[in-house]
Amino acid sequence: MGEVFKAGRACDIGGVRMLECSIDGPTLARAGDVSDYIGAAWENQAALVAIPVERLAADFFHLRTGLAGEAIQKFVNYRIRLAVVGDIARFVEASGPLRDFVIESNRGEHVWFVADMDALRDRLTL
Repeated sequence: MGEVFKAGRACDIGGVRMLECSIDGPTLARAGDVSDYIGAAWENQAALVAIPVERLAADFFHLRTGLAGEAIQKFVNYRIRLAVVGDIARFVEASGPLRDFVIESNRGEHVWFVADMDALRDRLTL
């Protein structure tokens, strides 16, 4: 688990085992970093990983870099859901395509962008 899970916790919410990463820890800055999150999820038998916005490199929110697409595809391939937790307003305001991506993602079940952990808990208990 190492640094990815540092000061995080695993818990069950609404019947979903979740790995909640803390704000402290390494930044997901390249697609290869996802393997650490997937490994931590497996070690905790988690079906969902909640990553604070602060742990994501700015390139994640600039779709042209491909980081978000590659990272999300890895989570989907391993059947682990992803929740990006925190305020992404500055990124969404700067990018229409990102805004559309967030809206579409939040309609699905695999990737969600939520304002805080309370919003994620609400989604999981609906």
